[in-house]
Amino acid sequence: MPWPLPREFMLKRMLAADANCDGRFITGVTSTGIYCLPSCRARKPRPENVVFYPAQLQARAAGLRPCLRCRPDDHAAGLDPHERLVEQLIAGVDLARVRHVADLAAQAGVGSSKLRALFQTHLHTTPADWLAMQRVRAARARLLGSGQTAANIAFEVGFESLSAFGEQFRRWNAMTPQAYRRLPSGTFTLRLPDDYPLEAMLRDLGRDHTGTTVRVQGDTCQAGLRLPSGPRSVRVAFTGTQALVQVDGPVPLNAEDAGPLHEQVLGLLGLKHAPARFEAQLGADPALAALIEGRRGLRVPLVPDLFDGVVWAVLGQQVTFVAACTLRHRLTVLAGTLLAGSLYAPATPQAVLTLSVDELRGLGLTVARAQLLRHFAGQVASGELILEQLATGTAARATRTLLALPGVGPWTANYLLLRVLGFQDSAPVGDSGLIRGLQRFFGLPQRPGPREAGALMARFAPHRSLATFHLWQHASLEPS
Repeated sequence: MPWPLPREFMLKRMLAADANCDGRFITGVTSTGIYCLPSCRARKPRPENVVFYPAQLQARAAGLRPCLRCRPDDHAAGLDPHERLVEQLIAGVDLARVRHVADLAAQAGVGSSKLRALFQTHLHTTPADWLAMQRVRAARARLLGSGQTAANIAFEVGFESLSAFGEQFRRWNAMTPQAYRRLPSGTFTLRLPDDYPLEAMLRDLGRDHTGTTVRVQGDTCQAGLRLPSGPRSVRVAFTGTQALVQVDGPVPLNAEDAGPLHEQVLGLLGLKHAPARFEAQLGADPALAALIEGRRGLRVPLVPDLFDGVVWAVLGQQVTFVAACTLRHRLTVLAGTLLAGSLYAPATPQAVLTLSVDELRGLGLTVARAQLLRHFAGQVASGELILEQLATGTAARATRTLLALPGVGPWTANYLLLRVLGFQDSAPVGDSGLIRGLQRFFGLPQRPGPREAGALMARFAPHRSLATFHLWQHASLEPS
């Protein structure tokens, strides 16, 4: 049927969310200023607010912008339709109506096995875990932002029983809902897993010899964090199976800081993802089981501040870890915030932007790295690059977004996915420490090249992030 198609036909196909019409026309919504695919699952606009276009080019010329839910430009570029399906699904889930994974699969129009494969590929998690985490996140916001009872909140976000709510909340937050509600006091306790390898985790937390933003002394970790109301020093004291978290200083914790503080500490301590499935997978394979011997319970600690993770990734390009620590120390002393005891909170993007390329070169950065760091800072400060959105979207979109930045290659992108954004199946295959770990673990006569390293890491899927962390630990061991 040649363009223009009959308006009545396009209205009916749009209201039916007909994916067969994707590519045949674009729906423009004048009331919101966006344009969509006919199959978009967002709430349908009133007919009088709809203008149809043959393609996104004409919609953009009319001053409209692409819908962030159905992403019509991705469809026009021929990007993976399965990825778009996952993005549309996670953008529009109604937790009150989607009670089970089967409901999620029905909404996606696929079977449960297919849905699991899609989530594993694009989100690096299972549908059940993703759905539980969405409910828990919704509950956290209500616990801090309303006076509702925990029971009412549990049912409102879709839990079918209080026991399930309590179990899942403790699993993802290392505390009870009642304890979470008391976060604004500035002191709280996290329950550590029984297999938490404290010695190994403390060793990783204290790996930066400069101690600029994180220091470990005995069983206590001190960290400088950036919270919404400003930088604060936070002390984490480990006692048995608990971690006591306390915000230092005479100024009370701002209520808006409570949720971000808890989130950052969870990431810092590696408590966002459990290693049980990874260890079960390796334990069933005699050729791989040795990797976790003596290191069971090991988790991937995340850089708590997302932009600081970018700083680590940029300064770590093609240098040793010790050199990266030195460069970051110089940058943080110059652009970060000094706290009590000569501890610093990380530099903000705005603070980095006040430094010229020449000033950054004076710290020891190359011109290329100085320019990349400033570009990253500008993108984050302006809101063009929202790191939080990358962390909650698909791995492929996060990778594409990062690789589109000049100066970002596969190592930087994958490091950010693994150590900063928290994806569970990423591996910086060209990383020298990872290559060294693979050679040592598999007893190879020479260092594996990129293709061989990629094939070896594929044996650890879908847990390549944690495998990378184990191999980094393995590479640091002295040869016997």
